[in-house]
Amino acid sequence: MSLAAAQHGFLSPTGVEIAFLLVGLVTLGAALVTVTTRQLVHAALWLVVALGGLAVEYLLLTAEFIAWVQVLIYVGSVVVLLLFGLMLTRAPIGRSPDADSGNRWAALAVAAAAAAALVWVVVDAFRTTWIDLDGPAAGTTRVTGQSLFQNWVLPFEALSVLLLAALVGAIVLSRKAAADPPPGAAPAARTSGEKEGAR
Repeated sequence: MSLAAAQHGFLSPTGVEIAFLLVGLVTLGAALVTVTTRQLVHAALWLVVALGGLAVEYLLLTAEFIAWVQVLIYVGSVVVLLLFGLMLTRAPIGRSPDADSGNRWAALAVAAAAAAALVWVVVDAFRTTWIDLDGPAAGTTRVTGQSLFQNWVLPFEALSVLLLAALVGAIVLSRKAAADPPPGAAPAARTSGEKEGAR
């Protein structure tokens, strides 16, 4: 067991660990509101809170580079792209009955099983590992870049393709909505050439 584990345990948490727990509870609450609200715009805004909470957690774990990547890519790009998609597809601003499929119990069971499996895997993998938060920063740019572009190249590129496909889809939907006249609108006036042809 390392020196950090010998100095303090679960019954004597430090200020950083207490802040980590409090921010984690706020992030969990924001995530629950995100998936339970029936207002799509509110869900997107609560998603900003959840992703921002994760960035704060990374900062508390001395992983500054990962925290800024979280802010720039997820909060600054994914959520903005989601909001643009809601605006371009003319999603309802208020409560949307279509936001609930009626399978809440099945979704809750799947979410609970996934959460239990994730917690079990993380606890089993890092049971005896302690992070010395007072030591040197572990999430440096060099270490993170080597891990990302050596072991996680395929998921990284797949995410970029997914974001590009979502952007192209939003553009296609917006152009289609602009080309189709709204229902009940009067037909456009014919040009002078069309009038002469009709004569």
